[in-house]
Amino acid sequence: MRQLKNVEHFTENEENGMKIRSFLCQARRLRTLLPFSVFSVKFATFLAVALLFAGCNDKPATTNAAASSSPQSSTAQIPTPKNAPDPATVDGFDGTRAFEHVRHLVDIGARPPASDGIRQAQAYIVSQLKSYGCAVDEHDFHGTSPTLGDLAMKNIVAKVPGTSPGIVILATHYDTIRIPGFIGANDSGSGTGTLLELARVLCGRTEKPPVSVWITFFDGEETQANWPSKEAVQWDDNNATFGSREMAASMAISGELKNVRAMILTDMIGQPNLKIKRDTNSTPWVQKTIWETAHRLGYQNVFVEEDNPVGGDDHFSFIKRGVSAYDIIDFSTETTYWHTPEDSLEKIDPKSLATVGHVLIELVPEIAKRPRP
Repeated sequence: MRQLKNVEHFTENEENGMKIRSFLCQARRLRTLLPFSVFSVKFATFLAVALLFAGCNDKPATTNAAASSSPQSSTAQIPTPKNAPDPATVDGFDGTRAFEHVRHLVDIGARPPASDGIRQAQAYIVSQLKSYGCAVDEHDFHGTSPTLGDLAMKNIVAKVPGTSPGIVILATHYDTIRIPGFIGANDSGSGTGTLLELARVLCGRTEKPPVSVWITFFDGEETQANWPSKEAVQWDDNNATFGSREMAASMAISGELKNVRAMILTDMIGQPNLKIKRDTNSTPWVQKTIWETAHRLGYQNVFVEEDNPVGGDDHFSFIKRGVSAYDIIDFSTETTYWHTPEDSLEKIDPKSLATVGHVLIELVPEIAKRPRP
């Protein structure tokens, strides 16, 4: 993912769908620290929760512990935040399965566009989606890098039909930036693993969702050049977010874009002690709906009452075309292991993946209840 200091909202030419005028380049995020709310429960409820979690280990899951769990693990093994529902009630989402998807991507290694690694990742994502019974669209396209030239790319979409008109897009990117030794466990493995497990849950249900859900995996989110290190990276709005720009433009041309109720992006959601802050550059009503849903589920210690503006990520390809969108992201790793070889599997906690997955499942009907803006 990338950061821009300011973001201009503008409309692209829908005839060619591809050309975007330049806007401001990368800057570090501003952080505004606000007091966050504290969850309180009645004593009887507290006692019941305490009994449920007695003997559980609150420490983040380590690689070795997670390695002993196969993708067939029971949801009862997923740790959840304090005050959250019992793991058996998380709508069938299994954090250990999501973790195993991340493990597989990390085992592949680097996954930049048009590489052997990303082709392996594409084959894995498509095979997993089809094994769940999902209807899968593969959209091949090309992006041009000033330094790398023409790059073959692919967006992958699992479409879950709904009972009424309207589309909710749940999205992530699955490519990695070209930095030596970077394998992207959190950026982009965590979002990809979470949405693969979400697809298993939603595609396997006999009851249709209230609106169609498009579970989307974007290629080409990262800036396309060979960078020697994190410090050398430069962002260009025409050299990144290729997949989301391609999809938004294609949907505008086909007329499908007007049916999108909301687009929700997940990016960097796998770290232990996850803290999702409110993105003040995303659509306000979507942020409010996400927070209400997360707090109802008991995740107010994850979706916290602090602001953190986000710029330049894949959700802006839709916002600038008038679609309500939001970026679920924890960018606290910006000054530590983000875009370094230290973004490894040891940084991923199944609990964090399960939390976000649970919120996404419950979020779809909440968005469907809202009248069109």
